[in-house]
Amino acid sequence: MTLLHLPKPKMVATDVDGTLIDHDERVTARTKAAVDALIGDGVPFVLATGRPPRWIDPVVDGLGYAPLCVCGNGAVIYDSATDRVLASMTLDVDTLSWIADLAEEALPGCGLAAERVGESAHDAVTPQFVSSPLYEHAWLNPDDTTVARNEVVDAPAIKMLIRLPGARSSDMRTVLAPLIGERADITYSTEHGLIELSAPGVTKASGLSIVAQRLGVEAANIVAFGDMPNDVPMLTMAGHGVAMANAHAEAKEAADEVAESNSDDGVARVLERWWI
Repeated sequence: MTLLHLPKPKMVATDVDGTLIDHDERVTARTKAAVDALIGDGVPFVLATGRPPRWIDPVVDGLGYAPLCVCGNGAVIYDSATDRVLASMTLDVDTLSWIADLAEEALPGCGLAAERVGESAHDAVTPQFVSSPLYEHAWLNPDDTTVARNEVVDAPAIKMLIRLPGARSSDMRTVLAPLIGERADITYSTEHGLIELSAPGVTKASGLSIVAQRLGVEAANIVAFGDMPNDVPMLTMAGHGVAMANAHAEAKEAADEVAESNSDDGVARVLERWWI
């Protein structure tokens, strides 16, 4: 079957950063129009992102539509329309403590952080992102709470983040993955010295499978878009996986197709095959 004759998907899922939004973190007018068209046709549109629920609002504003979201690399199913966390999968305290000790021994000088989730995107009962004093952020304008190292691992978390400035994330994964084994899932969404760990088996693919089952859509009828190694499980489980031109080599290798870059409306260009 040629790319031009793919059947119309029954669900579209997309990563956000480096994929749906451009380099200025905007949903372009062309992308919004393509998403509006598929939604108008009754096709579910799902975000599948490493972002926590509290970072979804700007995307919703750009789309003008509040979709179901797979957040935290698959650890959270979030309904942005009602601001409700529908499900979450967490690393327990014992595992977090074990990973922390292992990481500090294997990656000297690393900092630790934990992403937590409440009942909504902005649940204020407890801090949702806590980091140790050694943790240096890989992005601008962090919204974390710095706590003592032991407090990072004293409550269940949807993911643990390990940061080693100056290192490559892929190299960090190579060092840590054999030591972690099957006790946690390890991935990364940037090469800037940051790896992310989730509960065993938790990936964007597992989260998207929950949403697909909820909506009665088979994986073979899903088109998914992504650009980084944390998108690979989703790109391979979908009937048609699309990597962006700006994607990491692992994402391109896993995909069925490589589209234009996120800064050149790559997602929209693919969707326009069915909705123009």
